[in-house]
Amino acid sequence: MLPITITPATYEQNAIPFRAALATYLQANADPQHKYGHQPRLYALTQQIGRGLTYDDDVVYAACFLHDLGVFIGHRPEDPAALKTWDHVAYITAKAPAILTEAGFPTEKIPAVLDVIRTHQPQDTPTTLEATIARDADILEQLGAIGITRTLAKLGSDTRFHTFTDALNALKKQLATLPGKLLLEPSKGLAAPRIQTLASFIEAMESEGGSHLH
Repeated sequence: MLPITITPATYEQNAIPFRAALATYLQANADPQHKYGHQPRLYALTQQIGRGLTYDDDVVYAACFLHDLGVFIGHRPEDPAALKTWDHVAYITAKAPAILTEAGFPTEKIPAVLDVIRTHQPQDTPTTLEATIARDADILEQLGAIGITRTLAKLGSDTRFHTFTDALNALKKQLATLPGKLLLEPSKGLAAPRIQTLASFIEAMESEGGSHLH
């Protein structure tokens, strides 16, 4: 079946069972709970980026909701040493076919979903429009107020983040490296106010914390 452009309004009028099943599954497995918000926000961003483009929205939706399952508690290793080398992408690409099949997702589209998941990170090179849209959206989620909130939420729950300085350094890296990795023009437009928000926050954090930020 050829991919078609589908607007948010179309989906509101035509509920698709597998979408509800995937959202329910992810919400039930989200631990900590705040990690679930990333999935619907990410999908909403893909709709903004992809408006007017022709792509398979089912594939993008499924990838948005499944791509980070391996970072949830209960799906990732608890041992700190094992967690440092954990490949959450390999984990979900192995599990996704069964989850998608159980949800009633079209079998013939599963390989395309796996392709999006495999190339959703900033360092990856997407080879399809679906993957490019999802990757750009994932980058946008690491910028702006949401990017700040997601980073600070890792303090105390992520082995890489022990202090405010750790979080600040991560935010600086995000600001310096991520905007240049966006591929689509709509994504770059959406990024502009997020970049300004992140830059202003970093400046204020450094000004207020000074040498005592810790």
